[in-house]
Amino acid sequence: MSGASELCLGDLGERGIQERVLKPRYAGTEGFGDDSALLAKVDSPSELVATTDSCPTPLVNLLGEPDLYHAGWLLATINLSDLAAAGAEPLGLVVNYTLPKTTTVADFERLLDGVDDCCAAHGTHVAGGDIRDGEVVQLTATAIGRCVPGSRLRRSGARVGDRLLLVGSPGHLWAAALLKTGQATLPAPEADEIWRRACRPMAQLKAGQLLATPGLARAAMDVSDGLFATVRTLCEANGLGAAISTEFELDELVAAVAGQVGLLPFDLAQTWGDWGLVVAVREADVGLALKTLREEGVTAQEIGTLTADGKLTLGPETAPWRGIAQERFSASSWHGGEPSTLITDMFKAR
Repeated sequence: MSGASELCLGDLGERGIQERVLKPRYAGTEGFGDDSALLAKVDSPSELVATTDSCPTPLVNLLGEPDLYHAGWLLATINLSDLAAAGAEPLGLVVNYTLPKTTTVADFERLLDGVDDCCAAHGTHVAGGDIRDGEVVQLTATAIGRCVPGSRLRRSGARVGDRLLLVGSPGHLWAAALLKTGQATLPAPEADEIWRRACRPMAQLKAGQLLATPGLARAAMDVSDGLFATVRTLCEANGLGAAISTEFELDELVAAVAGQVGLLPFDLAQTWGDWGLVVAVREADVGLALKTLREEGVTAQEIGTLTADGKLTLGPETAPWRGIAQERFSASSWHGGEPSTLITDMFKAR
């Protein structure tokens, strides 16, 4: 390994950057390492939080749907999902668009439609932003939210024996990819429904607030880089391990796709792209948490237990879990590509 002054970000990977560069500078900042940053504890009955993220090339665009609407929708979802992991109510989105000069007005308006429609679906709006020209499309946003004092969720706060819940319905994005590439088939109305869900991922804002305000959740994180990366990061933030079940429930149509291509439900459940939450709750609160969510129409399931040994294991055999993480500044970082290759890479190690 070269000297520290000669290291590149790619040598470290996202986790290494966090530990060696950012943590020494910012570890004393309250909320460092969480999905959302604490902006202020204001006099009014709320705490202000913020998050910022950019939008990669949506997989649905690579599957034959170039409409910028999908990038706009995804940009909003990505940022609002981080607020969901804090249990926050969204106050607004501030956006920044870098676009080539050759972008048509019609395409730009489709991008705006995607952002605006997603915000409206989540009960918020675009509050401001900036636009500039550049050779490469770059879409970034900052989401602002507020939490009831004392209810803000962080990645830390979990304890040994806490149960992990997966909030949301996983697998729609990669089920859509399997359908679009001809590896599975469904009747048109059913295939269209999976495609719609893949193109319109929803942040779990309601779920985050439902679990945060009464104190049902001890810690939370959104599933942005896949289930493995999420559980691993949550465990690292708490100095714990996790024993994860391989018995996952999928929506009926997603399960049908998995069955056609010989995938277990767990194989699709641990993919990324559906923007769920992983939440740690006390064992005694599991039933109430699931009941609270389901009464509001939110899908959730128990997926495992936090352990003291620091290991990540799967199934009753407690085999080591070696999943794929879409870690930035690494070989697995998402940069798009050819769909069939992406699908092979997604499932080859599962």
